[in-house]
Amino acid sequence: MEIKQIIFAAVSIGALGILFGIGLGIAAKKFEIIKDPMIPKVLDLLPGVNCGGCGYPGCAAFAKAIVEDSVSPTLCSVANAESQENLAALLGLSGEVMDKQVAFVMCKGSNTVAPLKYEYDGIIDCSYANYMQGTGPKLCEYGCLGMGSCVKACQFDAIHVVDGIAVVDEEKCTNCGMCIDVCPKDIIESVPLKSTTRVSCMSQNKGKVQKESCKVGCIGCKLCAKVCPVDCITIEHSLAKIDYDKCIDCGACVEKCPTNAINVFN
Repeated sequence: MEIKQIIFAAVSIGALGILFGIGLGIAAKKFEIIKDPMIPKVLDLLPGVNCGGCGYPGCAAFAKAIVEDSVSPTLCSVANAESQENLAALLGLSGEVMDKQVAFVMCKGSNTVAPLKYEYDGIIDCSYANYMQGTGPKLCEYGCLGMGSCVKACQFDAIHVVDGIAVVDEEKCTNCGMCIDVCPKDIIESVPLKSTTRVSCMSQNKGKVQKESCKVGCIGCKLCAKVCPVDCITIEHSLAKIDYDKCIDCGACVEKCPTNAINVFN
């Protein structure tokens, strides 16, 4: 009798196992997430640096968004023109190639041209220094504090402090935006790599005040705007602004600027 019970129990458990297995198999088929074969193809054409500059947590997530949500591949600022052309061809898109963007520090008020109000003796961090009296030790309240918060934030060793000013290595820069986010002065912006004529200043101080706080700052004199042949320069809050879509990099504004606040970056 006990043997029969054991056999019956074993058969019952085996039958239940088979039934559960069949059920799980049916459920797996019914709820299977089919991965679009296009996703790995797109992923292969992305840089793979996982910088997050596109707004997604990594290249894999971005590839999935491109395929499933029709997100533009041009959001990847790290991919070069060839990669973007290949992506556009793969996805059947046209006019989807975007020029590479890089971070640019809009200040060149180094230790030799931008005086200090006081000697800073605190935590070596731009955010901390910016909370101090007068928004930091520099006489120019808009200038780079040069304490390296952006350097610490960069994952690609693409920005360094040189003579008290943050300088971007454009060959290494992926335009991920980390340095832009951490800068308490908001003096780092994303610019087209091919646009070599740029204003190296963010100060809104006028004339004499600006000359006293930094020898190479923009004074809002409007001379650059007057000589520009394509009308790409405007003056906003005593500061020259270049429209990169219009600029032809002719150099007229660079030659005319009396303080050398507009420069050519090759």
